[in-house]
Amino acid sequence: MTTNLTETPPLHRPSLELVERLVARRSFCTLATTSRAGHAHAAGMLYQAVARDEANPQILYLNTTLTSRKARNIAANPHVAVNIPVRRLPVGPPAAIQFQGVADLLGQDDPGLLRLVESGKLSSITSHGELDKPDGGFIRITPVRRLNTYGIGMSLPRFLRDPLHAAGTVELPRTR
Repeated sequence: MTTNLTETPPLHRPSLELVERLVARRSFCTLATTSRAGHAHAAGMLYQAVARDEANPQILYLNTTLTSRKARNIAANPHVAVNIPVRRLPVGPPAAIQFQGVADLLGQDDPGLLRLVESGKLSSITSHGELDKPDGGFIRITPVRRLNTYGIGMSLPRFLRDPLHAAGTVELPRTR
């Protein structure tokens, strides 16, 4: 059997609505940042997805301390990467949603953040005493350009049978 390694298989195209629904239903991600010196750092974190409006549906909010390595890295370089695992079965590879984004550090007194807290939209990341931490703050991540997926929107048998062709992309609206 001969394989042409230069031939790229077509990417799977799940819908933006499906991917955003999955992001909203999850709460755990891995956040990757880079220091001023170019050192990578990855951290598992809880997040809350918040719909901004119809043209810009979701941004992620994460709680952190403003003195943490991830916060220092974001202050030096706001470009981040996010990976959200999407477990479909207790065995086999998890599906995933990955994207690059721009991160902003927010103090606990940020007016926009306070409106979200007051409306209950950040309850999953503010209900454990996070707002009482003296050095506490938040990270707001806005995805850019596209969301990359692995196994999202595929039938489970197809995903398990052909994991090498499970990569996909979802283009974001240009108004972001």
